[in-house]
Amino acid sequence: MGAMVGFLSSKVLGQYDPYAGLVSPRAAESHPGGRLMFVAPNVLWTEQEINVDPDDFRLWVCLHEQTHRVQFAAAPWLRGHMLQQISTLGSFDVSPWDRLSAVVASVTGKGSGNQPDAGLGPIGHLLTDEEKATLSHLTAVMSLLEGHANAVMDAVDSTIVPTVKTIRRRFNARSDNHGALDRAIRTLMGMDAKMRQYSNGQKFVEYIVERAGMDTFNTVWTSAETLPTEAEIHDPQRWMDRVLT
Repeated sequence: MGAMVGFLSSKVLGQYDPYAGLVSPRAAESHPGGRLMFVAPNVLWTEQEINVDPDDFRLWVCLHEQTHRVQFAAAPWLRGHMLQQISTLGSFDVSPWDRLSAVVASVTGKGSGNQPDAGLGPIGHLLTDEEKATLSHLTAVMSLLEGHANAVMDAVDSTIVPTVKTIRRRFNARSDNHGALDRAIRTLMGMDAKMRQYSNGQKFVEYIVERAGMDTFNTVWTSAETLPTEAEIHDPQRWMDRVLT
C-alpha cells in the first residue's frame, strides 16, 4: 500500500478538495469554498520533463483545478450528493463469504456469466448489484467533472495561455515515454482506464457545447437527476434527449 501511495503521489499535480471545510469548524472557516492544493515538486518536474513555458504550464494546471471550484459553487448540492453516494459503498448487507464465492466462481469460470463487471475485472464480483450501480453513477460524475475541467483548460486561447496547444500536445505525448514497469503499474492500478473516462467526459462536454451551447450544457448542474449516466457519457445525445426534451 505504501508503494502504491508513493507511486501515485508522484503523479498528482493538483487537487480541489470540496470537503476541506468538513474536517473541523476551524477548517470550515479557513476554506468555506473548499481548498485548492498543488504539489509544487510534481508541477516543476513535469514542466521540465515536457520542456514547456513554466508560467503558461502553471496557469494551465490552475485553470483545471479552479474549474472544479466553480463546478461545486454552481451546484452546491453536489458535495453532499457525492458524499452520500460514497458512504453507501460497502454498506450493503452481503456476507464476505458470498463475495469471495462470487470471485472464485468467476475466476474458475463457474459463475453465471450474466452480470457484466463494468470493466472492473474480478474486483467487480466483490460488489453487489447496488454497489455496481452506485459506482457507475460516481464514475459518470467523475468523468463529467474531470472532462469538463479538461475542456475548459483546452478551450482557453493564446491570449490567456500563449503556448496552450504545445502544452497539451507534449503533456499527452509524455505517456508514450513511460517505461514498461511504469505502464504495467498504471494498468494494474486502473490509471489508464481512468484517463479514458476523463477523455470520454471531455468528449461529452464538447459534444453538447458544440450543438447546444454552454448555457444549455450548464443544465447539468441543476440537480442529481440532470447528471449524466455512465451510458450517457458515452452517448451524449441520449442525455440531451432525456434532459432537454
